[in-house]
Amino acid sequence: MATIISAPLSRPAIKGEATPFAEFRAFLRAFVAKAFNPYRPELHYMRGPGPACRAKQMALSPVVRTMLADIRSTKAERPSRPV
Repeated sequence: MATIISAPLSRPAIKGEATPFAEFRAFLRAFVAKAFNPYRPELHYMRGPGPACRAKQMALSPVVRTMLADIRSTKAERPSRPV
């Protein structure tokens, strides 16, 4: 979600334009640019291992799968360290 912050303009208003209207136009332009931006990065983040990872693990020999299961269970049993 985009956050819009009202900040003063970095450049002075053009001569002949009323300052409040120039600031309002700049705010409105920034608002529209941020509010209607179609890019949403949270939709592109990975959420975990996918089917390729599962297929790769299924292709491993049973001995290697047993070793991986032992390592994972050992990590799960280990108490977490206090921060």
